[in-house]
Amino acid sequence: MGFERIDDLLNGVTADGSLHGVAATVVGRDGVLYEGVAGEAKRDSMFRNASMTKAVATTAALQLVEQGRIDLDATVASIVPEFGELQVLDHIDGREPVLRAPTTQATVRQLMTHTAGCGYHFLNHKLFAYCNEQNFPNPLQGIKESLSAPLVHDPGTVWEYGVSTDWLGMVVEAVSGQTLAEYLTEHVYRPLGMKDSTFDPTDEQRARLLPIRFRAPDGSLAATDLDLPAQPEWDAAGHGSYGTIADYGRFVRAWLNGGELDGVRILKEETVDLALQDHLDGAPLPKEMEPTIPELTKPVQLLDVPQGWGLGFHLYLIDLPGMRSAGSADWSGLFNSFFWIDRKAGIGAVIATQLLPFFDDKMVETILGFEAAVYAELGSAVS
Repeated sequence: MGFERIDDLLNGVTADGSLHGVAATVVGRDGVLYEGVAGEAKRDSMFRNASMTKAVATTAALQLVEQGRIDLDATVASIVPEFGELQVLDHIDGREPVLRAPTTQATVRQLMTHTAGCGYHFLNHKLFAYCNEQNFPNPLQGIKESLSAPLVHDPGTVWEYGVSTDWLGMVVEAVSGQTLAEYLTEHVYRPLGMKDSTFDPTDEQRARLLPIRFRAPDGSLAATDLDLPAQPEWDAAGHGSYGTIADYGRFVRAWLNGGELDGVRILKEETVDLALQDHLDGAPLPKEMEPTIPELTKPVQLLDVPQGWGLGFHLYLIDLPGMRSAGSADWSGLFNSFFWIDRKAGIGAVIATQLLPFFDDKMVETILGFEAAVYAELGSAVS
C-alpha cells in the first residue's frame, strides 16, 4: 500500500505552519502498514500520551479480571477503601460546597466506563468552582490528593469524564502489590515490545519529546509553559504515560488481534470481545463537553450518531461511511493525539502532535483527512 496521500497531508500541514510536528502510523493484524512523520516530529519522537494512557491502564485491570483477582462488579471501596470516603458535590451554596453521601457505591466496571461519578476540574463547572474556592489541587499538578475531590454525580447515573481511571490504576496497584509503572512494564510494555513506554522518561527520552505548542488566538503557534509535572506523586493511570507512536501502534495491534501480538498473549479473545461492547447500561453520553479552562481544551462536540463506552474505550456503534466500522474503539489525549481500533476492517491507527488546547481545529481537520485517506487506500487495495 502506498498511502502517499497521508504523506502529502502530513507534509502539507507542517509546511504551511499549521502544525509544528505530527506523526502517524497505520497498523494491520500482521504488521505496520504505514509510518510517517513531518515537521519537527521524528520517527523516534516521544509523546505525552495523556489520556491515551487510560486504555493501557484498563488493559492491566482486565488482566487481573481474567485471573479472578478483580470482580468487575465489586465496589471500588472494597479494594481501595479511600474511594468509599468520597462524597458527592451536590451543589455550591454561595461559596460553600454542599456535600452528601452517594446513593450507591461505584464499581470497578463503572471506573472503566466513566460512570463512577468522578469528574475533571477543567470539564466540570461545579468541580472547577469547588477547586477554586477550596484551593484544592487538580490532577494535572501531579498532586495525588487531587484524586480525592468530591464526586460530581451519583455512580451509574451519567457518563462524566474524570479521574475514574486514576482510581482504576490504584485498584491495579492494590491487587497486584506493584506500582502501576512496574505492573505495566512487566505485563504490557515488555511483552508487547513497547520499549519506550514509561511513566518516568529518562533524560535521553525527554530529549526526544516533541515540544508542546499553544494555538494563539490569531492561529499562530506559540511556546508554552503548560506541561505535565516531571515528578508526579503517583503513576497517573488517567494521563501519566509517555511513548512513541510505534509503541502505541503495537498496543493497538494487540487489540486488533484479540489480545495477542507476535505470539505473546496479553488478554484472552473473549476479554477483548467483552471490553469492546457497550457497558453504559443506560447512562447517557453528553452531546458536548464544555471546558472551564479554554487554554486546555476547546469545546468537544460528539457526532450525532449511536455511540457507547466499553471497558476503557469509546465506541462507535454504526459504520461511519468511508471511515471506521461499527464497533470500532477509540480515544485521544489532551495534547491532540488520537487512535482507533477497527477490528471488523482489521485496521488501527495512531496520529499525534503535541499541541494545546485539545480538539484543535486544524488537528481535527488533519485527523479526518488522515482517516479518510486510510480507508480510501484500503478500498483501492481491496478493489
